[in-house]
Amino acid sequence: MSKIHFIAIGGAAMHNLALALLSQGHEITGSDDEIYEPSKSLLEKHGILPAEFGWFPEKINSDIDTIVLGMHARADNPELLKAQELGLKIESYPSFIYEQSKNKQRIVIAGSHGKTSITSMILHVLKTLHKKFDYLVGARIEGFDLMASITDAPIMIIEGDEYLASPIDRRAKFLLYQPHIALISGIAWDHINVYPTFESYTQAFENLVKEMPKAGHLFFDKTDKTLEAIAEACPEHCHSEGYKAHNSIIRNGQTFLKGNDGKEYGLQVFGEHTLKNLQGALLICSQLGVNETEFYTAIQSFKGAAKRLEWVGESDTQLLYKDFAHAPSKVKATTQALKAQFPQRKLVAALELHTFSSLNPAFLPEYKGTLADADLAIIYLSEHARAIKQMDRIEAETVQSYFNHPNLVVVREQEDLKQILLKQNQENQNLLMMSSGTFDGLDFPGFATELGLRIQ
Repeated sequence: MSKIHFIAIGGAAMHNLALALLSQGHEITGSDDEIYEPSKSLLEKHGILPAEFGWFPEKINSDIDTIVLGMHARADNPELLKAQELGLKIESYPSFIYEQSKNKQRIVIAGSHGKTSITSMILHVLKTLHKKFDYLVGARIEGFDLMASITDAPIMIIEGDEYLASPIDRRAKFLLYQPHIALISGIAWDHINVYPTFESYTQAFENLVKEMPKAGHLFFDKTDKTLEAIAEACPEHCHSEGYKAHNSIIRNGQTFLKGNDGKEYGLQVFGEHTLKNLQGALLICSQLGVNETEFYTAIQSFKGAAKRLEWVGESDTQLLYKDFAHAPSKVKATTQALKAQFPQRKLVAALELHTFSSLNPAFLPEYKGTLADADLAIIYLSEHARAIKQMDRIEAETVQSYFNHPNLVVVREQEDLKQILLKQNQENQNLLMMSSGTFDGLDFPGFATELGLRIQ
């Protein structure tokens, strides 16, 4: 067993990896300058929450076997500098995952959108069928205690993010995993703070494709023209295959798969993008020895990953969903999905601009038309989030001009947002709340109750 110290232990992937290693008997310590829920409670429950927030170079000594460095830390982090001075082994979490899985078959799910959902579907099916596997995924899934697992399993399913590996390793995370099987769900410019141009962003995916191994498998969304062009560069020694949305039908607000075995299978999730994700998951599972009927049967009980078009509450005439959508492609796909599933209902869509990209006026043109399927669009600009990110204030007129929606409102305070939503006619209406943030800590179950909705 090893002694492992996490610099920036509070991150979603970082704290889950720390807990997974702790469960294997490793000695875990960590530091961070801020830790939020649910990371804070989970670390505290397992006895590895730092006693104080901040960076403490005195924690770093020659007894530590490995430093795992999170992207939240900076290159001049005092603990990192001390580790470098002592010559300790320093890994980003993707390079650490590779070291732990280099004797396994590695399957990486990448893409600007859909990768968490596809990974979650695969994990759900494999667990339902009692297969043995390790994993790293970006959201909580029903039936899984953690978002990461490292055991002696022969395969590892990895959600492959294109963001940078660490402050001292500027490669895309997914490049470090060296997958035997890769799936790319689609490409839409994101992370403008580290990929300033669309070309620099797509280059990361081009590198992933070009580095596919001999006898490897690449799957990709064939309806994405940019991705289709990139996939053409797949080496001849690697098999590549495009896919599109699985055949389905909607009846009474529920989606049914038209199975290739001639049967229909009712789903608990919906949307064109979800059906694409499902087809990708089916292809990956088939590579892992799962036949189609096994897949169809197992996927019927899949309820979705946390925060991905997640049901919050309902009444006889209204549904409330929240979604992690923030990038333009995700916002558009999620809005279209909810409108297509309930075309007879008014759709109110609230979007919080929260990321560095979405708060940058240079990126806002990417959002044009993304909320077109919403009858009422609300853009939430958190003054708190803007202050933390040290971004300039975006005027309401600027937002209006870029989103180009005929019925759009801009709000900056949580109470104003709630009042607008509460004043809407709740009859025959669906409400969609989209953000990678929290709408300044909005209590979703409590708000659903204020709306008169039933919650779990």
